[in-house]
Amino acid sequence: MKRLAILFVLLLLGCEAQPEGEIWRFAIEETSGSVQDQYAQRFREMVHERTNGEVRVIVYPYGALGTSDHITEQLHNATLELAMSSPGHLGKLIPEVQAFLLHYLLSDDPEVNARALRDPALRAFLDGLYAEKGLSFLTAFGEGRMAWTTREPVRRPEDFDGMRFRVMTSPLLLASYEAYGASPTPLPYSEVYSGLQLRMIDGQVNPVFAIEEMSFYEVTDHLIFPGHAEFVTTLAANPDWLESLPSERRRLIEDIVDTLQTEIYEVQSALAEERLEAIRARRPEMQIVTLDAEERAAFRARAEPVRERYVELAGPRGRRLLQLIEAAVRRADGAFAGDDSVAQ
Repeated sequence: MKRLAILFVLLLLGCEAQPEGEIWRFAIEETSGSVQDQYAQRFREMVHERTNGEVRVIVYPYGALGTSDHITEQLHNATLELAMSSPGHLGKLIPEVQAFLLHYLLSDDPEVNARALRDPALRAFLDGLYAEKGLSFLTAFGEGRMAWTTREPVRRPEDFDGMRFRVMTSPLLLASYEAYGASPTPLPYSEVYSGLQLRMIDGQVNPVFAIEEMSFYEVTDHLIFPGHAEFVTTLAANPDWLESLPSERRRLIEDIVDTLQTEIYEVQSALAEERLEAIRARRPEMQIVTLDAEERAAFRARAEPVRERYVELAGPRGRRLLQLIEAAVRRADGAFAGDDSVAQ
């Protein structure tokens, strides 16, 4: 069945009308209008402008080429040149990147995280991890603060007791919500709305833009910002394709990725605010809460032991990545605080 799906994708790509010029195929893990889509569309526009139309980037939204696992496989076999690869899915191939799923590791300030994810030491380490698995790491960026939507209010870990809470299929996410007292329930993204509607699950977690575009707010009553995580994704390329490009094309990609690193923070910030206002307007009775420092501390204490679970899973290199992320966040936070002693 898996081979049939891949053959179908190959046939689909091969049957496209092929205009003259160079084509780069770019798959994302989200729907049209999402943060990833806006990144990919801006990437497409900039490539078109800077090559005078010599290169055409085709963007495939989630579902067009199968699941995230299918996308990664197509990136490996060069059916795709570029793809978004989020740690929740890529962790099956590169266990270390699941560090980005750990709660209360990143800052609760997306601007600090945006700076931390540009840290040279962190990026160099990720580059090595991806290269070992036949991928080229291009960048990592945040898509906004994660929020819980639930039927019942949640302000302390005890409020999670017995709650069927949807998570991605990740041992670390399962462990995190088990630590809070929930009953974590893996469910495909496309089935979350119906799962909430049919009361198969009682809550879920996603960035605000996803909560709005997937209408999860329609079938839950509380939207909670616990400050526990930011959704991080990465952009990867097929290494053989990347190496085959002329040097000016590779520099073009590097320049565009560098420019978009700043732009995407502004995009996700504006999108999160816009979508939150849309939720408020459409569902004024929705209870929207930001946990205070004391409330967050209770969840942080429950989440701390999961880091050792991560180290057991990812090994010494996982521990090293954890240290690099923590150091990058400290440097970024210190820089924003005006600490000139912090190394840049």
